[in-house]
Amino acid sequence: MMTAKRLPKDPYNIIITGVGGQGNVMASRVFSNMLVHRGFHVTIGETFGASQRGGSVMSHVRVSSESTWSPQVPKGKADVVVTLEPIEAIRVLAGYGNPAVKVLTNTRAVYPAGVIAGKLSYPTLDEIKETLKKLSARAWFIDATDEAVKLGNSILGNIIMIGALSAVGDLPVGRDDFSAVLSRTLPAEKMGDNLKAFDLGMEMMKQ
Repeated sequence: MMTAKRLPKDPYNIIITGVGGQGNVMASRVFSNMLVHRGFHVTIGETFGASQRGGSVMSHVRVSSESTWSPQVPKGKADVVVTLEPIEAIRVLAGYGNPAVKVLTNTRAVYPAGVIAGKLSYPTLDEIKETLKKLSARAWFIDATDEAVKLGNSILGNIIMIGALSAVGDLPVGRDDFSAVLSRTLPAEKMGDNLKAFDLGMEMMKQ
């Protein structure tokens, strides 16, 4: 374990959210383990909607160099919000946002059953982008699912988002931490694609 470095604020509050089946719980745990590898205290709290029907799944990740905090981010206190589904970003910011919050969102929509049946409407991506820009200090829009499909596995979209989050620069974690964490649990033959996805997420933020 490495020695923790100073955070831009302590605790630093991250919310990672998506809908059931997108893998955001796994993403939050991998990223949390990267922070632990760096020597930080990390607390995770999770809330689940009707995940088997595509309901919201939200992970609260609280990071500190000093102590352990309660597992739920207080309302209005998120520092960065990462979403695997774009409209989830608006829902999270309604409760946890503030003028200084940063947002990273995957651009691929997952339509609820009501939208598919024609009973509900879903905003356009341009409308979502404009709303998120107004609700945040900085917003990034990442074609994570599209790029993951090109890598051969759509679930790698969550790894692309982890790479993007690492590239924000607020937290001192990177590729070496990701590789160290995954090597403990992932078979060697799967490491290559995951590292490619992580690197791609970092690169997309530079663009």
